[in-house]
Amino acid sequence: MQEHTAPLVSIITPAYNSEKFIAETIDSVREQTYQNWEMLIVDDCSIDNTVAHIEKIAKVDSRVKLSINPVNSGAAVTRNKGLEMAKGRFIAFLDSDDKWYKNKLALQVEFMLSRNIPISFTSYGIINENGETLNKTVKSVASINYWEHFKNTIIGMSTSMIDTDVVGRDFTFVNMRTRQDCYLWITLLKRGHIAYGMENVLSDYRVREGSISSNKIKGAQKVWHLYYGMEKLGFIKSLYYFSFYVYNAIKKRM
Repeated sequence: MQEHTAPLVSIITPAYNSEKFIAETIDSVREQTYQNWEMLIVDDCSIDNTVAHIEKIAKVDSRVKLSINPVNSGAAVTRNKGLEMAKGRFIAFLDSDDKWYKNKLALQVEFMLSRNIPISFTSYGIINENGETLNKTVKSVASINYWEHFKNTIIGMSTSMIDTDVVGRDFTFVNMRTRQDCYLWITLLKRGHIAYGMENVLSDYRVREGSISSNKIKGAQKVWHLYYGMEKLGFIKSLYYFSFYVYNAIKKRM
């Protein structure tokens, strides 16, 4: 893909107390073989040196742009601020402790353009807090629709990309404490869009300390609320899809 014809990719990164990882995350974007991007980092009132690290890099690379929330607002509000700032045809998401492989954008944009794909995602590897591989891979599926997503919430946020020429720009994250990313995909897939997966492992997801079993239980409770409370699938249907969700969540971690 020639650079002058390459569409702009807007990368949205919410940040909060990410001083240990943010430079590595930004570097993984700056090292992309695909160079027509803007990285929109929205800091949610970090109390460490996250902002200082971002500002240092932004001074030497104008494609890295920083915005700071006036008050701590949570991931949904922070990501929505990034959406407001985004100028690119493609919207990609990258969390502040994850990182991309060098050919991630090039392969994914080409994949989407060649098939007029609305939403895409990739396989990803798992690393620990020190960046060491855990020799685990979460493999994507070929495609997923609205109902299939209830069974398998497979779309990794830091692997995902949206083509606004196909999907439009009329979407935002619902302001909920957790699982707002999962609900975004439910919302978009409900419109009839299909998300397509790439087999390529193109991102690393960092597992950080403090991810204890109680958090997994709370996460599962939030997913149940999405199905039963927000999407109002009814008890039997919610239980049916939730059982598949639990099975696939366990399978991902094995």
